[in-house]
Amino acid sequence: MTRVAVATSSRLAADAACEIADRGGNAVDCAIAASLLTMNTEPGVCALAGGAYVTVWAAGGKPVTIDGNVAIPGIGLKHAADAAAAVPLHMEYGGGIDTLVGCGSVAVPGSPAALEKASLEFGVLDWHELFQPTIRAVDAGFPLPPPCHYYLKFSGMPVFGRSRDGFDALHHADGSLRETGDPITVPHLADSLRAIAAEGSRVFYEGDIAQAIVRHVQENGGSLTREDLLQYSAIVRDSLTVNLDGWLIGVNPPPAIGGAVLAAMLVAFRHQKGNSWDAQSLAALVAVQQAALGYRRKHLDVSDDVSAEAARLLRMARDGHLLDIAASGSTVHTSAVDDSGLGCAITASSGYGSGEMPEGTGLWLNNCLGELELNRRGLSAVPAGARLPSNMTPVIARRKAAVLAVGSPGADRITTAMHQFFVNFVQHGRDLDAAVAHPRLHLELPASGIRVAVEPGMHPDDCPWPITQYPQISMYFGGVGAALFDAQEGFSVAADPRREGATFVSA
Repeated sequence: MTRVAVATSSRLAADAACEIADRGGNAVDCAIAASLLTMNTEPGVCALAGGAYVTVWAAGGKPVTIDGNVAIPGIGLKHAADAAAAVPLHMEYGGGIDTLVGCGSVAVPGSPAALEKASLEFGVLDWHELFQPTIRAVDAGFPLPPPCHYYLKFSGMPVFGRSRDGFDALHHADGSLRETGDPITVPHLADSLRAIAAEGSRVFYEGDIAQAIVRHVQENGGSLTREDLLQYSAIVRDSLTVNLDGWLIGVNPPPAIGGAVLAAMLVAFRHQKGNSWDAQSLAALVAVQQAALGYRRKHLDVSDDVSAEAARLLRMARDGHLLDIAASGSTVHTSAVDDSGLGCAITASSGYGSGEMPEGTGLWLNNCLGELELNRRGLSAVPAGARLPSNMTPVIARRKAAVLAVGSPGADRITTAMHQFFVNFVQHGRDLDAAVAHPRLHLELPASGIRVAVEPGMHPDDCPWPITQYPQISMYFGGVGAALFDAQEGFSVAADPRREGATFVSA
């Protein structure tokens, strides 16, 4: 039987992966099962009706990324969407965010299509088997995770109070938010999952679930149409690759932007010497983040040709010119590898959540159109059907007889968390646990001016910008999960202590 190692975001998800491994599943099967569980049992943090990327690399093959990101809605729309259907909202979460919620913020979901594509092309178990742990958990009622409770303290009423079933699932009869660990039962969700498990993702895009989603969105002024769902498909792309000290690293390719930014950071920083974060290397880290994130904001976020801009960014990094241009989300991730050398990394997001739950489905819809830091061109600035920008970048890396699956949630902190993981693991030689747990630094680029956020243990003393010193490691800085198989040394897994992560290695 194939042996598997998994790093994911909860004990329930790790147990789901363990069950699928015991049934004979490979790394892809286990990653899908764990991802399904996290998407459906971490309310507010993620949901099935959002977007996902799946990076897979089989031994002897090439890395590919399945693009299941959300798309711009409006194909065949016969009338203009109601502008009031996208409701502006300010929340104090994460130091203050502005977003849009409601039906006008809902993009075309891609997660079900991406997971099914990965299952059909790379898994060994039947699709319906992968749903069984999640269906049982949803049927029985799952405990509210701490990260979800923290987010829902800000969003429970203004976002998730928009649907009766959704609000009741998360709140007591007196309207107070359920506490961490309280059982959560989402009405109708298990029925929807059973239908998708039995009939495939087509029921989500063509059947009764699709009808309920479109009817709800259009009755409330949104742009999502039946044609949007019918024409949506997951796209398999060759991963973008970069070499780093003997590791070949496959990241999410354009039109996503996270992979290109991460690759540029890795290339620009690879000549740093030493195996510790001294003053010189911290100054270089800040400079690389400023250059790469600034390029992203100025070019990638608003480009009509993301592939061309990404290629230019990587050229500048390779030629040593990236630093010459220094300028001013909620997600879940699962990593899995097996002893055949197969690696799978899945990152998924539903934005901050639209708060909308079509009647009888139990499915919270995304608000990815309302993620203003990603969708900077506005609600109708690109053609219907086009993929939205994304920070998500699930990664598979190889060196000789070793395969590594790694990724992180964390909105624009995904690329900086992943970059620092690779520096710590590959360049500084730390083991997997130490590389994941090491303190991090993140450069923030708000309109009010550059700031640098740091965890204890990172001291950029000569930094020219204001520093926000966090009192302890924080989920703000991402939640890296990594799984490694080396034919000589066996398995190694690490879940980020910043989140309620969990790991599993089959016996």
